[in-house]
Formats: sequence, C-alpha cells, structure tokens
Amino acid sequence: MPNKQVSKSEFKAKALEYFRLVESSGESLIVTDHGKPTLEVRPYRPEAKRDPLNVLRGSVLRYDDPLEPVGEDEWEAGQ
Repeated sequence: MPNKQVSKSEFKAKALEYFRLVESSGESLIVTDHGKPTLEVRPYRPEAKRDPLNVLRGSVLRYDDPLEPVGEDEWEAGQ
C-alpha cells in the first residue's frame, strides 16, 4: 500500500477499513480533495523513538535562494 491515495468521499465511507489497513501494513495513506493531497493518515510512532531529522524530512517545500529576504516588504533601518 505504499503511497496509496483515496478521495475524501471514499475515505469517509470506509474510514474504519482504511484505519485498519494503515495499522496492519504500517504504511501511510494520502487523502485527497479534488485530486490534491490534503491529509496523511499514518501509524502512530512514539516520539522517543523518532529521529528528529526524520520528523522534519519532507517539510521544506521550496528552497530557492537562502540569501533572499523573507518578507515582501522592504526593511527600514534606523527607525
């Protein structure tokens, strides 16, 4: 079941079945809304055993230029 995707309406109708599938397989399930991924259902793993880097893996969506200003407004110095 790696990276299995289901729509919200299908998930709603069969939620318990999908929970059991995720629990037994250990793989995550992606729930989509109009074809776009919106939720991830995955097995619980105690925090003590989780590697902090693995927790953050995949959380950076874009990394274009680290030296560019963060906001759109110009910073005013000396005020």
